Amino acid sequence: MAIKAIVMDIDGTLLTSEKKISPKTRQALVAAQKQGLSLILASGRPTNGMRPLADELEMAHYNGHLLSYNGACVTHHGSQQQLFNQTISKSLSQQILEHLKQFDVIPMINDETFMYVNDVFHNTLHLETGDFNIIEYESRGGNFQLCEWHDLAARLNFPLNKILIAGEPAYLQKYHEAIYAPFKETVTAAFSAPFYFEFTAKNIDKARSLEKLTLQLGITAEEVIAFGDGHNDYTMLEWAGTGIAMENAVDELKSIATEVTLSNDNDGIAVALANFL
Repeated sequence: MAIKAIVMDIDGTLLTSEKKISPKTRQALVAAQKQGLSLILASGRPTNGMRPLADELEMAHYNGHLLSYNGACVTHHGSQQQLFNQTISKSLSQQILEHLKQFDVIPMINDETFMYVNDVFHNTLHLETGDFNIIEYESRGGNFQLCEWHDLAARLNFPLNKILIAGEPAYLQKYHEAIYAPFKETVTAAFSAPFYFEFTAKNIDKARSLEKLTLQLGITAEEVIAFGDGHNDYTMLEWAGTGIAMENAVDELKSIATEVTLSNDNDGIAVALANFL
């Protein structure tokens, strides 16, 4: 069956390790849109953090869509109209943020303009690649102004698309089940990177939102090719007719992929599209 839509994660998939779209990948994706294929970016990123990349791929000209917050929000890029928006209620968000106080993690929440943290100086993760200011990275990546609230749970007065927590990878691996346990019946949670664990509304993931969007577009799952590298891409690759894992993907994703392509630093998307389109 002919491919009608291309869906891809951003970090670790579309972007290189230098956080850029390679010229070869950009050329392949723009060419696919010119041929009539729909392009959809699907990421844990906030919508604001996806728009510059969508602009670079000329998605406004070709009716592209953005699935942000792991699918909690779906936006038509050209008109910026929200087609779907699912939040965690204010009260439930407050409960989660209160619960997180007992763990050595860095919670981050946002509205359209600001990213809010408890302490702007509690910002460093000690990763294999070196010390990393995660708050600066996340606020810049989302195009947010940074705001410090010393008690996020007490100050919060709006519902959230996502609650993002950052932590040392070994610590999150050890404690993520305890972090999630009280809320398993009320929200969805997943790793988007070894140092990121994210809460979204119940039954929200990339696959469910893609199913809703493609139904509106008149496209079936069998007509979709999807690219990813992380745990939060699992449902998306499992749902798509053709699921492509990057060479740098986690093993769980590779195990269910139709094919494994080259890494994000070696034009993996462009190479795979040349074979499937």
